[in-house]
Amino acid sequence: MSVKIRLKRMGSKRNPFYRIVVADSRRARDGRFITALGTYNPLTTPKQIKFDEEAVLDWLNKGAQPSDTVRNILQKAGVMKKFHEAKFASKK
Repeated sequence: MSVKIRLKRMGSKRNPFYRIVVADSRRARDGRFITALGTYNPLTTPKQIKFDEEAVLDWLNKGAQPSDTVRNILQKAGVMKKFHEAKFASKK
């Protein structure tokens, strides 16, 4: 089973709101998911991003692959850098 960290669209027409979720890659975009990690609201200024950093790092360590958009969100928040440093620090 391939697990992805991706966005699930919520909200009404022309008013998108997203949840950052962990889901099986074979499931539909807005279908069943394993767990919710946070939220992302692109309509506010600045864009509002809330997520549980420890849970995200835990899922990344378990092998979950972030989608392109989620990877960009995590990079801006500094989580991908922490994951990369922790991954290669343990190998030394």
